[in-house]
Amino acid sequence: MYPKTRLRRLRKRLFQPLFKENRLQKTDLIAPVFVDETISAPKPILSMPGQSRIPLGTVAGTAEALWDCEISAMVLFGIPAQKDGQGSQAFAHDGVVQKAVREIKRAVPDMALITDVCACEYTDHGHCGIIGDTAYGPDLLNDPSLDLMAKIAVSHAESGADMVAPSCMLDGMVAVIRNALDGAGHEDLPIMSYSTKYASALYGPFREAADSGYAFGDRSTYQLDPANAREGVRESILDAEEGADVLMVKPAGFYLDIISSVASIGLPVAAYQVSGEYAMIKAAGEKGWLDERRVVMESLTSIKRAGADLIITYFAKDASGWLDEEQ
Repeated sequence: MYPKTRLRRLRKRLFQPLFKENRLQKTDLIAPVFVDETISAPKPILSMPGQSRIPLGTVAGTAEALWDCEISAMVLFGIPAQKDGQGSQAFAHDGVVQKAVREIKRAVPDMALITDVCACEYTDHGHCGIIGDTAYGPDLLNDPSLDLMAKIAVSHAESGADMVAPSCMLDGMVAVIRNALDGAGHEDLPIMSYSTKYASALYGPFREAADSGYAFGDRSTYQLDPANAREGVRESILDAEEGADVLMVKPAGFYLDIISSVASIGLPVAAYQVSGEYAMIKAAGEKGWLDERRVVMESLTSIKRAGADLIITYFAKDASGWLDEEQ
């Protein structure tokens, strides 16, 4: 018998667990949660079957259900009752995310809460910061938007967040947020930077989920061209130099090469399996074209194999149950 044949047969029998190079674990998974202060009951997200916006009144119960499944980390997105051009509800003491953090911490003190630091859900134009006139027409203004992100991050920290995650892809955002947190007495609060975030077509369902569609233009002026690998890695290197504690690649599945390259920087790496990735798998599974469970577990394992330490995924709760069944 040839050695390769013998090894394959061994893997198919009792020795298979011993030869597994990468193991997906519940502690790898982070559940995204959308908290909507305009609703009193969960509101299904039509483009993301199985996902809903959660009202403030039940967000603690959502956290408890995840905790019972041994999912110990959440990333929170907020949908406010009021929006304006300055995104002022994003940093309000009684803002939706700030209230959600306090509610969850009362119910599940040990749940690790990561808060999205951005303004697209809070602005009436849907962009990620302050808009002004430029030579190319209305567009995001980098420096005024940095001031806004600093206010948001500090307000989240003061509400009890365990980590802040700036997602706006502004130049200098990590350094400004780090300085603001340190100045407010939150020197130990880590930053998970959306350091390599591509201008992807896979975000469509998220805009329904977070009510963050933009009124004009697009976000390509401050997100990355999907064709650019070196630029993507360079963006993560810059954020690492500014003080990021965790680097993120978004989306995940189409960018495994980028995850692998960013992992070589040496910081922990998170990968976001985004709404479009979720929606495609769900749709194919519902049609019977794919085995949803097998595809989900394969996709998550491939993300980990590429070098991700943390995986933000809408499949977190389902995957937890499937991992239990595999034991």
